[in-house]
Amino acid sequence: METKVSKWLVTFRVKLRGEYVKADVLVIFILATQWTTKDLNEMFDHSEVFGGTWPWAYKALCFSCGYFAYDQWDMLRYGLFSGWIPSILVHHLILLICFTLALYRNVTVNYLILTLICELHSIFLHVRKVRRMAGVRNASSKIVRMEWIFNWLTFFIARLTSHILITMKLLTDAPKFGGGMELPLALFGMAGMNLLNIFLGVDLFNAYRREKKPQQDHRNE
Repeated sequence: METKVSKWLVTFRVKLRGEYVKADVLVIFILATQWTTKDLNEMFDHSEVFGGTWPWAYKALCFSCGYFAYDQWDMLRYGLFSGWIPSILVHHLILLICFTLALYRNVTVNYLILTLICELHSIFLHVRKVRRMAGVRNASSKIVRMEWIFNWLTFFIARLTSHILITMKLLTDAPKFGGGMELPLALFGMAGMNLLNIFLGVDLFNAYRREKKPQQDHRNE
């Protein structure tokens, strides 16, 4: 039992460190740099996000691809998932396919950097799991309430909204892609991401209700 718990702890420490570096340092630094040197129309022009590569974007995508590959292997090796078709494994598989092809062909790198904005929310998903493993489960405590606030804010802004906007951008710029495989693959990837976001939102809402329920039951006694 202690061995399994220790494996969980090591895994989540790695996840926290990886998500923080990848999301906060690499992605935000890249986007902030572009934002300060270009206007939004130029920054999100099709030729820029499809064929261009922002400074450090290729390296950031390589790091992210390696991180997701490790995380996928780690979860499969130690059985750190549940269900017949775990959404986290599907999520990683879609990203690995899209990332690997983008790196190999050196196209849509900037598009994929934009999709990594959602990893800001992943930070708080991992924080919640570690917090519960540490036994901090009092829904009325300030720490738990603040964590849920940031969890919901980053879910709606960094994950849900950003992926919807990227999908709309793909559909708007569809005629500019030409006849290659990039557009069908990008639309398939974003359709998968948006569907997984809905499932994640439902799971998150159910988890929130479960944490609030003991507190409500206690008040009704």
